[in-house]
Amino acid sequence: MKPFAYHQPGQIPDAAKLLTSIEDSKLVAGGMTLIPTLKQRLASPVALVDLSKLGSLKGIADEGATITIGAMTPHAVVAASKLVQTKIPGLAALASMIGDPAVRSRGTIGGSVANNDPAADYPAGVLGLGATIITSTREIAADKFFLGLFETALEPSEIITAIRFPVPLKAGYAKFKAPASRYALVGVFVAKFADGVRVAVTGAGPGVFRVPPMEAALSGNFDASAIAAIKIDTDGLTSDIHAEADYRAHLVTVMAKRAVDAALS
Repeated sequence: MKPFAYHQPGQIPDAAKLLTSIEDSKLVAGGMTLIPTLKQRLASPVALVDLSKLGSLKGIADEGATITIGAMTPHAVVAASKLVQTKIPGLAALASMIGDPAVRSRGTIGGSVANNDPAADYPAGVLGLGATIITSTREIAADKFFLGLFETALEPSEIITAIRFPVPLKAGYAKFKAPASRYALVGVFVAKFADGVRVAVTGAGPGVFRVPPMEAALSGNFDASAIAAIKIDTDGLTSDIHAEADYRAHLVTVMAKRAVDAALS
């Protein structure tokens, strides 16, 4: 790990100013990805801006038709929240499946979404629920936020402050995890709303994506049998030491069916 300056601002504007004024500085939320990256010298920022003192970025608020979760809220808090368990149980279940207890205690929802790891769980929940990412300067719809491999619509000085989730009629998440990392080889989030169904997939490709054929089928019949025969095209899916693209394509249908079953249970 190379030397770097360390800043711990107490206000969001101060954190944004540090990002703007210090070239090649990085935000630290939970540090679950950044710290290992620094240790391996895959990144060498000149400064780290730690958000842990920004108490306004923590917490979960009930707003009736929506739930807003502060960006610095740990996964374990989301998983244990009675509010989330009651209104969006699929999201609470997703949070409970992330990593291990240590990761769930330190990792944050905002850090995970901003990092946009192609095998992370939260992007599937955010996109599947059609959430809104609230930043220090604007609001971004989930459909316009995730741009590709570790790439998002965030500007260099922009900080995620919260994520607002609409409450669905039903929602469920299922994933086939890598045994060591517990990252999703394939994870699928399914959410049913009054105007239709959204299906989001993580782990299968270079970034989270939706599956329109499954959404159309489930909008007509919200049952696992409705998507059992849908085949996923392997074009653009990931092949690596963990799984080939055709296996991941198969898993998308299997996990989608399980996510629907979870939503109905």
